Amino acid sequence: MPVDRMHQTLAAELEDLGAKGSLKGAEAVVTEVVPATGDRGPRVKLAGAGDKLFLRMNSNNYLGMSLRREVIEAEEAASRAFGAGPGAVRFISGTFQPHVELERRLAEFHGREACMIFSSAYATTLGVLSPLLSKETAVVSDDLNHNCIINAIRLARPAAKRIYKHLDLEQLDQCLEEVAAESRRAIVVTDGIFSMRGDHAPLPEILEIVRKYDGAFEENALLMVDDSHGVGAFGKTGRGVEEYTGCDPVDVLVATLGKALGVNGGYVAASRQIVDYLREKAPMYIYSNPITPAEAAAALRALEILDSEVGIGLLDHLRAMTVRFEAGLERLGLETIPGEHPVVPLMVRDTERTSGLVRHLRDQGILATGLNFPVVPKGDEEIRFQISADHTEADIDETLAALEAFQG
Repeated sequence: MPVDRMHQTLAAELEDLGAKGSLKGAEAVVTEVVPATGDRGPRVKLAGAGDKLFLRMNSNNYLGMSLRREVIEAEEAASRAFGAGPGAVRFISGTFQPHVELERRLAEFHGREACMIFSSAYATTLGVLSPLLSKETAVVSDDLNHNCIINAIRLARPAAKRIYKHLDLEQLDQCLEEVAAESRRAIVVTDGIFSMRGDHAPLPEILEIVRKYDGAFEENALLMVDDSHGVGAFGKTGRGVEEYTGCDPVDVLVATLGKALGVNGGYVAASRQIVDYLREKAPMYIYSNPITPAEAAAALRALEILDSEVGIGLLDHLRAMTVRFEAGLERLGLETIPGEHPVVPLMVRDTERTSGLVRHLRDQGILATGLNFPVVPKGDEEIRFQISADHTEADIDETLAALEAFQG
């Protein structure tokens, strides 16, 4: 066949990924979601596993919004009113009232002048950084930032790039000093929550350093934060790392509709001037269909729930379940990285043992994510657990009992 030689090359690359332990392999396919019953939270069925029920301890659905009746009903009503899809990109005829209302409400929620929605948070980061990183812009990035930030910087080809060691603010300061003489603009970019570890960026201190060097750049020094794992899951009212750390609003805030809000899509909140510019220059926004009107309506309903007493209750329960799980790990003598975020890493620090423990958990009906070298550095192998407001005390205790029973 015409592409047989290329197939050989691709097969060899896949084989190499398998040998390195970074091949993701076949995806688990959810065939049914079983609602919560009694003292147990929701479960799922998987293709090939018959009627066996699985507890998801690896979902970004931090507040359980994707299964809330009000959110589902909002999406269904909008589908009936506007159709299943937008049918065009935003600047042609793909902008619907739910898009506009959601952007207005998100800007208000974050105390910003404006907001714009993208098809995903990944696309948001690519779409925002690419036009803002001009050929005379320096970018400074934490070395544990998400893949979307790494790729956005690669694509943008800024004038200068500096990577500082994870949360090393002294090195961040040095990086800004180094690039000040060769750039008209600087953008410091960091995750709010680092998704592999659950730790957070000290935003007030980072913002202070950025402001310290602002005068050294003709077009300012800016701070951009991707808080996709923070918004809706962190802070007393779910406003993320800014709220948790008491930080003043950063210059550019990226977040997602697909984690704590339980739907799909991403967004950026910033000044009106920045957002107006991005609407004209961000390729991932201009040339790609938006989320559906129904998804926008569902996200709007989820945001309304979050920004209410019901949302406060969900956040309180989420924190309580996180504390219960972390305390259980400590009781079992297992290592974690302490923190209040619902990403709770179990530091196994051995590839074979990590893989074995993930298999054991699955056999016990529990889904968790193993992270092995080279996805994480050798010696940092871990299992990432993600707590949800859908989880009950019984769910947490079931997971801890399965960990205690592991003999590998």
